[in-house]
Amino acid sequence: QVQLVESGGGLVQAGGSLRLSCAASGRTFNYYRMGWFRQAPGKERELVCRIRRSSDYIYSDNPYYADSVKGRFTISRDNAKNTVYLQMNNLKPEDTAVYYCAADSKSRGVWDSWGQGTQVTVSS
Repeated sequence: QVQLVESGGGLVQAGGSLRLSCAASGRTFNYYRMGWFRQAPGKERELVCRIRRSSDYIYSDNPYYADSVKGRFTISRDNAKNTVYLQMNNLKPEDTAVYYCAADSKSRGVWDSWGQGTQVTVSS
């Protein structure tokens, strides 16, 4: 199983920005499909965005963003650093949640590895 460690969460005012990082273990990070999820209190975990691996035949859209974050969030990856990033701009109070990094490390279309989560709180 892949180890994932998120960082970069915190408290920010509405309209502000944060960048989350997720460092992954493993020698084949460039083959992992990576994603960011979030879970707000009382709500189900939802997919925020995902980015494919070097070659990907499952997803035709790359990267994918939930409608609620399109134009504000950007997912990127640095394969040399085994790290995926989530740049969040123009944050809104409704973005408040615990953000999780996830990996599909076996190319099965299943998120098989998860980070511990990092809290993002946006004040109005």
